[in-house]
Amino acid sequence: MATSMESLIGLVNRIQRACTVLGDYGGDNALPTLWEALPSVAVVGGQSSGKSSVLESIVGRDFLPRGSGIVTRRPLVLQLHKIDDGTEYAEFLHLPKRRFTDFAMVRKEIQDETDRITEKSKEISPVPIHLSIYSPNVVNLTMIDLPGLTKVAIEGQPQSIVEDIENMVRSYVEKPNSIILAISPANQDIATSDAIKLAKEVDPLGERTFGVLTKLDLMDKGTNAIEVLEGRSYRLQHPWVGIVNRSQADINKNVDMIVARRREREYFATSPDYGHLAHKMGSEYLAKLLSQHLESVIRTRIPGIASLINKSIEELEGEMDHLGRPVAVDAVAQLYTILELCRAFDRIFKEHLDGGRPGGDRIYGVFDNQLPAALRKLPFDRHLSLDNVRKVVSQADGYQPHLIAPEQGYRRLIEGALNYFRGPAEASVDAVHNVLKDLVRKSIGETQELRRFPTLQSEIAAASYEALERFREEGRKTTLRLVDMESSYLTVDFFRRLPQDVEKGGNPAASTVDRYTEGHFRRIGSNVSSYVGMVSDTLKTNIPKAVVYCQVREAKMSLLNHFYTQVGRKEGKQLAQLLDEDPALMERRQQCAKRLELYKSARDEIDSVAWAR
Repeated sequence: MATSMESLIGLVNRIQRACTVLGDYGGDNALPTLWEALPSVAVVGGQSSGKSSVLESIVGRDFLPRGSGIVTRRPLVLQLHKIDDGTEYAEFLHLPKRRFTDFAMVRKEIQDETDRITEKSKEISPVPIHLSIYSPNVVNLTMIDLPGLTKVAIEGQPQSIVEDIENMVRSYVEKPNSIILAISPANQDIATSDAIKLAKEVDPLGERTFGVLTKLDLMDKGTNAIEVLEGRSYRLQHPWVGIVNRSQADINKNVDMIVARRREREYFATSPDYGHLAHKMGSEYLAKLLSQHLESVIRTRIPGIASLINKSIEELEGEMDHLGRPVAVDAVAQLYTILELCRAFDRIFKEHLDGGRPGGDRIYGVFDNQLPAALRKLPFDRHLSLDNVRKVVSQADGYQPHLIAPEQGYRRLIEGALNYFRGPAEASVDAVHNVLKDLVRKSIGETQELRRFPTLQSEIAAASYEALERFREEGRKTTLRLVDMESSYLTVDFFRRLPQDVEKGGNPAASTVDRYTEGHFRRIGSNVSSYVGMVSDTLKTNIPKAVVYCQVREAKMSLLNHFYTQVGRKEGKQLAQLLDEDPALMERRQQCAKRLELYKSARDEIDSVAWAR
């Protein structure tokens, strides 16, 4: 591959052009883009400093809007491509299929596109316009025309316009890869130059700044700009270049740019003040100087650019792996893909339950906190109050008072108390069910491979929720059975010990006499409370076991079993519907693939240049 200056800068131009097509041309990204890593020329100057004339002289065409006030109200990214087939045309990024051969129409399109964003106001916009010009009369170059710096807001402009323009211009020129073309009119004191002031702030050593003096022919008679052009008034690392713009009369008469360039050369060649600098003056020299500097900068930046490209390729390939490859059209392959995606989801769901991911601990929280708290809140104090015990025991005796112990009263009190346990049992089932549903939702969201397929996500979620409902119903039945089992058969040994406990008091005859007193009913309530407490401890242990067995264990083992059966019966068209991708992700994959192709192509070209050096 040739390594001439034009081919090297042309390579950068092609890469930059590809970046703009893909929208990869900077912004607020944390990491620099390929566009930002490549050098470009930022054109900076105050209003009416001659910026537009300089750009048009370099291009050799009238194509920029003109007028009073702020004419450039959006950044114009201008890419010049040298071609040798004799044609000359322009293309806008926002009109990719249209070629402009009439540069008066280019000017109109810049104005129209500016108005489209700013709505014909006098405000500015940071959204750039991208314009490429292909011509045999240009050098390969990327230049960015920025709004002219101003000091005062005029009628119709916000008061912040001065600061807004400076911040916009600064955002371009402060980047280390930006070459600053600071344009100042020669008929004004260089000490008052807005462009030089800003350039000095961002480039204090003048390493990236090229100074351009315009309007040399408009200086007062008897004065000249030799002090500035020879670097004695303000020194830069690079030489100053003087420019003679076309007069307004020439512009009005549509004087050909080739003629204007010839007149510029003649001016410097015959000038008594600048004749000794004629070979280093003029727009043609400026264009070549910038190209030479660009070539030098590009050569020194090649290692860094190559490193950025390789890193970007690695990141893009990783993203492509996450986005996945296009879906196969074969039904068997589609079924395999669906099953693999289900397994990926199921694996993440189990990781949540088993502790590999957060969330499963919430189930333990139900058993360790919610269930005990619910049991403590049961209204046993009210149920076993003195009045209620007396009422229940008396009603249980009927017309015949009990002889020794009020067994029917005991049973009714116990059965009534145990019935309260149904609430906490069902609440535990529901709480675990809600945790499992939430873990399903989280697992679907965390399954990267599933993000491509919203329809399949919905189907897996629906199937999982349906399965969890079945597990909840089984869990409810089982936990309520535990409560009913406690009610259906009381622990006899517990009550057989009660008379012995009474006799230990030393006076069994007294307890018989005291059968209908307040103390008697209090002992009954206390005995029932002790029994209910024993049952509560048992249920506090067994309810979690039942819930885990019926719900958590089943969710781990067979959450998608029914779904697998249904999927296995589907035909090709139905499988394809399940793998209907999210359009946004499809677009993202396409953009990622295009960007990856761009970066790999750029890497190959830059490697070729590096090997040829």
